[in-house]
Amino acid sequence: MDRHHGAMVDVDQVQRFLDENFAPWVCALGPQVTDAGPDGVSLDIPITPQIARVGGIVSGQALATLADTAMVLAVGAHLGRMLPVATVTLDTQFLRPGAGDTIRARAAVTRAGRTLAFAQCRLTALPSRKDVALATATFALPA
Repeated sequence: MDRHHGAMVDVDQVQRFLDENFAPWVCALGPQVTDAGPDGVSLDIPITPQIARVGGIVSGQALATLADTAMVLAVGAHLGRMLPVATVTLDTQFLRPGAGDTIRARAAVTRAGRTLAFAQCRLTALPSRKDVALATATFALPA
């Protein structure tokens, strides 16, 4: 049975949870929540020299961090309340180099049970709108 509770969270609540609960180095990526609801969360980070490797492409570590962060936030939005979850698995498939101005993550919960939630995320480079990575994760929910 899916654990969506019907309560709604908004962009400001999700952004506040991100700013107050994630490690400083995650927040240093500059993530901005642009959409949040039970169907998913969108999160943008600017492409800066701090996360680019040779040739100006975004490092895989930054992409995986963005995907994990977006999926954590999507779990809370899906459940209708922001809560700390623990990443159990994270699988990231890198499709092409991430370049441009921004990387957008769109994450959604595929299933939420009593103890685990499953999510997926698509990372897209802007302004090209080319997908750069796909990720899936499993999260342990608090008791």
